[in-house]
Amino acid sequence: MPLPKIPTKPATILSQQDYPKAEKGKPVKPIMTLVEAAPPEAPPAPKARARSEDKQPAAKTRSAKPKAVEAVKSSASRVADKLGVTKMFVLDTNVLMHDPTSLFRFEEHDVYLPMVTLEELDNHKKGMSEVARNARQVSRSLDALVAGVEEHAIEEGIPLSKLGNKDARGRLFFQTRLQNGSLPEGLPVGKADNQILGVVRALEDQHPGRPIVLVSKDINMRIKARAMGLPAEEYFNDHVLEDTDLLYSGITQLPDDFWNKHAKGMESWQENKHGTGYTFYRVTGPTVPSLLINQFVFLEPNNGEAPFYGQVKQINGKTAVLQTLRDYSHGKNSVWGITARNREQNFALNLLMNPECDFVTLLGQAGTGKTLLALASGLAQVLESKLYNEIIVTRVTVPVGEDIGFLPGTEEEKMSPWMGAFDDNLEVLNKSDNDAGEWGRAATQDLIRSRIKIKSLNFMRGRTFVNKFLIIDEAQNLTPKQMKTLVTRAGPGTKIVCLGNIAQIDTPYLTEGSSGLTYVVDRFKGWAHSGHVTLARGERSRLADHASDVL
Repeated sequence: MPLPKIPTKPATILSQQDYPKAEKGKPVKPIMTLVEAAPPEAPPAPKARARSEDKQPAAKTRSAKPKAVEAVKSSASRVADKLGVTKMFVLDTNVLMHDPTSLFRFEEHDVYLPMVTLEELDNHKKGMSEVARNARQVSRSLDALVAGVEEHAIEEGIPLSKLGNKDARGRLFFQTRLQNGSLPEGLPVGKADNQILGVVRALEDQHPGRPIVLVSKDINMRIKARAMGLPAEEYFNDHVLEDTDLLYSGITQLPDDFWNKHAKGMESWQENKHGTGYTFYRVTGPTVPSLLINQFVFLEPNNGEAPFYGQVKQINGKTAVLQTLRDYSHGKNSVWGITARNREQNFALNLLMNPECDFVTLLGQAGTGKTLLALASGLAQVLESKLYNEIIVTRVTVPVGEDIGFLPGTEEEKMSPWMGAFDDNLEVLNKSDNDAGEWGRAATQDLIRSRIKIKSLNFMRGRTFVNKFLIIDEAQNLTPKQMKTLVTRAGPGTKIVCLGNIAQIDTPYLTEGSSGLTYVVDRFKGWAHSGHVTLARGERSRLADHASDVL
């Protein structure tokens, strides 16, 4: 088909009628008619500031946003995105205390801080908690932004890129004068949340046509704003994934015709690793680019053939090396008397017992065997193979109900009420040897207790663990920053195992998408020395399995 001629006038376009639909089997040539371009539309509001240098990056950012993010945006934000107009975000205090870098996460849009927000930051800056540390970090960032700025220039806005954050192309505005926004009668004026809502209403009156959006982690605050007709959104820039169904599971099922499509030129060989013989396959085909290193693959034919369970060990373009697994479901390969009861548990034990895998994450609902598998593999490698010196167990002390207050005793005694799950699993592991007798089991229990140390998360900063088997239980309650603090404690020869269920998060303002466990699963996938398995089937008891399904 020949190309159309070059337009004779600038800003001319082809009309839609120039490209009629072709019937099947009949090519159609375009009709060459040049149409005068429509005059450019006037900007939607005089106060709307859409800088020319920001239009292109903003368009790219909007196109890259997933549909789940667009769904949680307010209608004002979606309209502004379509028009290419920069917005002004009014930040609630809890956003800054949740993510101290949130000031620089709004790309080309402006950020507005009410005076009440600064007042609440000042009230929360004292103490050693995570919230206090974040409040102090925000205060330091604000101090660095304000430094060297003339008093009259603060009203014009401070560039957020001043500290080197190139992605933050907007400006920071402070509330410099009293703004009286009309609030519904009956709302107490002295409450901080209502004062912020009043500021949002006053900004809408002050900047007619400019999209003003409140950003808050507080659900009730957003509901009140929507009830007043004010645009409000949750802060979702800290979310690793908008849809947790897309979270990496560590397991993939191969298509039924996998061997037919990938067997051409296939190589196979055997190697002996850690006293076990493994078979390796080098395959080439269309499925390989979608795989990740250390991902588990399985193929269970319907015609009665033996299933294939393997792990991806190497990827080079469309060529991958698959390794067979050790069968931990067989009694001869039991780990401290524990055998795998399903496919996912077998995958998990292959990761836990692999000395080349330094970081393991296990996800699953209650009763899938996360703690039991981790503890059994830790005991086997500490007491039998002597690969590690001791087991260190830690978890976040977030109560499900009312807190029980201060606890007496040493660090381990204070942590013991939180470690009931490990005591239950140790009891199961001690009963696995029926021939030892009462005295033998008591001696084994004392030996195990001497090799297990229970530590609190509050004293982890600055430590280095060498040749330890570190188990982090209930890791879904950790923030990404806390998770980074823990994982970076690993010294030479240390293995870290993170256990959790992202459906049971007890930490305030933490969601499935922003949990530290989701964060590390997503960031570590594909690394040669880490692995992840999502355990799907409960093995605790038939009662627990039925309760998980129906309750």
